[in-house]
Amino acid sequence: MALAVTGTVGIDTVYTPDGDHREHVLGGSCTYFAAAANFYGPVRIVGAVGDDFPDDLRSTFDRFNNIDTAGLETRKGSKTFRWGGKYQENMDHRDTLFTELNVLAEAPPPVPESYRDSTMVFLANTHPAVQLDMLSRFPDRKLAVADTMDLWINTERETLTQLVKQIDGLVLNYDEAEQLTGMKNTVAAARELVSWGPAFVVVKKGEHGCIFAHRDGIAALPAFPAERVIDPTGAGDTFAGGMFGHLCRATDAGALTNLTDFDVLRRALAHGTVMASFTIEDFSLDRLATLTQEDIDRRYDEFARMMHL
Repeated sequence: MALAVTGTVGIDTVYTPDGDHREHVLGGSCTYFAAAANFYGPVRIVGAVGDDFPDDLRSTFDRFNNIDTAGLETRKGSKTFRWGGKYQENMDHRDTLFTELNVLAEAPPPVPESYRDSTMVFLANTHPAVQLDMLSRFPDRKLAVADTMDLWINTERETLTQLVKQIDGLVLNYDEAEQLTGMKNTVAAARELVSWGPAFVVVKKGEHGCIFAHRDGIAALPAFPAERVIDPTGAGDTFAGGMFGHLCRATDAGALTNLTDFDVLRRALAHGTVMASFTIEDFSLDRLATLTQEDIDRRYDEFARMMHL
């Protein structure tokens, strides 16, 4: 199955509680998702950057064998999306220092004709109107899942609600789930979102794992026990990338027929958990760029033993 991801490709500045920081590193929801999914098979990027996007950041994509960047538009006269953040002591919360939408405030990037046959689509975090537009550009999709954030809940709730009703799955943080539904309990919020239309909802809870609400039941997965947390940026997007990557690879191998089956998705979430556990071990994509398949298999086996999968 062909996998496509749409979202942001940006330049990040990150500060951590111990005083360490990185400036002008590769970031963006689309970027992290693609880097994780790459370990499971080919993934197509649909995004846009400005003509200020540095060559050294662009070349980072070349370190991953399965990322197709034909859909990454470089827009002349525009500037690349930029974000800066500082993490609090517990590393599970952060303060946004600045957000420069730049190219994101312009028209969405075109979807290459060669991408339109994509059957699995992840709408990584961006404006919900753009996500809705992108959804319509993949007529052969069999599974479409979206991520979102508090900014869009505050400013584009009606459009976001329309999106939720048209997708198969939704991924968001626990505080966003409660904010979107107005419910103070994460489990109740997740169940409420499923009633809006999607087959499932994944609520990320950082170091406490995730809640998985499905039409056929509910489950919870812990995070992988981490000994080293350097930079949690992008962990949620690599979580989704590992999840989608597994679903795509298993389907191609003939092991899956129902992509929204409860047990199928629960196993996919375990793959997402493992990929996220690597991302937090270094800044930007630095840890993922050195990752091997043996590393992933070893950690997944360890996590599976913990979970009795």
